[in-house]
Amino acid sequence: MTVQVAHLTLGPPVFLAPLAGITDRPFRDLVSRFGAGLVVSEMVASQEMVQAKPGVRERAELGFGDATTSVQLAGREAHWMAEAARQVEANGATLIDINMGCPAKKVTSSSGSGASGSALMKDLDHALTLIEAVVGAVNIPVTLKTRLGWDDDMLNAPELAKRAENAGVQLITIHGRTRCQFYKGSADWDAIAGVKESVSVPVIANGDIVDGATARSALAASGADGVMVGRGAQGKPWILAQIAAEVFGGPEPEVPEGADLVDLVGGHYEAMLSFYGADLGLRVARKHLGWFMDGVGTEALLRRRVLTGRDATEVLALLPDALTKNNNENKDEAA
Repeated sequence: MTVQVAHLTLGPPVFLAPLAGITDRPFRDLVSRFGAGLVVSEMVASQEMVQAKPGVRERAELGFGDATTSVQLAGREAHWMAEAARQVEANGATLIDINMGCPAKKVTSSSGSGASGSALMKDLDHALTLIEAVVGAVNIPVTLKTRLGWDDDMLNAPELAKRAENAGVQLITIHGRTRCQFYKGSADWDAIAGVKESVSVPVIANGDIVDGATARSALAASGADGVMVGRGAQGKPWILAQIAAEVFGGPEPEVPEGADLVDLVGGHYEAMLSFYGADLGLRVARKHLGWFMDGVGTEALLRRRVLTGRDATEVLALLPDALTKNNNENKDEAA
């Protein structure tokens, strides 16, 4: 099964959500290796990108020249959104996604560079000026990611989706929560059905999709054309391919264990060090190492040594013990 986004055919329709500080180039590369219909960059602040703030352009790097990667832009001013869109298109991006769903206070606050993300759902007229600016600035497909609304009294995602489609947006992803829910409670997949009924472009369901069972439930409840996986991929870069195999009949991925898992995590660790540099890379890698160790139940003391290690060679030497289930089970029994 595939979804059509303008001239692009994306499949399987199991996509990786943009996650700040997580879906960087090394992680997107890892997920793409197993198979994903689309991976989305970390949210990129449009004005900061145009003004070349250090570190911002790197977040969008993988989007350049890769047909299965979308660069996600955020902002509150049409000028900067359009300029950033032109810039990423010129660098070879094949898709641009507009962020109108981030709930973080620093993004939605009216102070500083805020009043963007899901705050735009409080002013659809202004939101449409941004969408029209981006669509009008580029020749590549533009998509939109948003939420059900600002709060339970402002569930306006169907209206925003319809207006976005009329403005030229080619695909819409809906996280099944309001902004004021943040990530609390459960995603309301049924409510996404209202968006699906309001537009003719593909709709992707997002929120609490972590495996084949939840993907099936989300699709059945929403009528969506595909699913987007966020936090469920942490420590499980193969989960998108697993969901695709179970729900859409794609090839079953080989989930790494033992020495294969050590090789995969070690390679990811080294890729992060190369991408960020040794000092920052060591810090950024810790959360990913922690999620991988969660999956095998690493013994607490060994886990602490891995996460506090300041020498890459030392950390790599610890991984065979830290990521081998038998070793951890034997240590637990000995204790």
